[in-house]
Amino acid sequence: MDIKNAQEQVDTWIKTHGVRYFNELTNMAQLTEEVGEVARIIARRYGEQSEKESDKSKDLAEELADVMFVVLCLANQTGVDLQEAFDKKLDLKAKRDHQRHHNNKKLH
Repeated sequence: MDIKNAQEQVDTWIKTHGVRYFNELTNMAQLTEEVGEVARIIARRYGEQSEKESDKSKDLAEELADVMFVVLCLANQTGVDLQEAFDKKLDLKAKRDHQRHHNNKKLH
């Protein structure tokens, strides 16, 4: 699935199940909450913090999908074509960062 299709699927879901989009500030708060949940899993599962028993059942993929859903909502309600923006960003990073990363001794 491409990003444009994902944006359309989220929009259809909102119109079918969600009544309407939450306002942008509410979605920004939701995004922050979802990113925090991802951070908690990463910090405990892959970082140095110990993983609590209650955290072991948390699904990283599900939490990342939650982040993606809210990002797609924000893009839809602010008129951002994320497919176009992502393609431009990837092209920019490829041109700007190619040699920088190859020359970074910390990565070798």
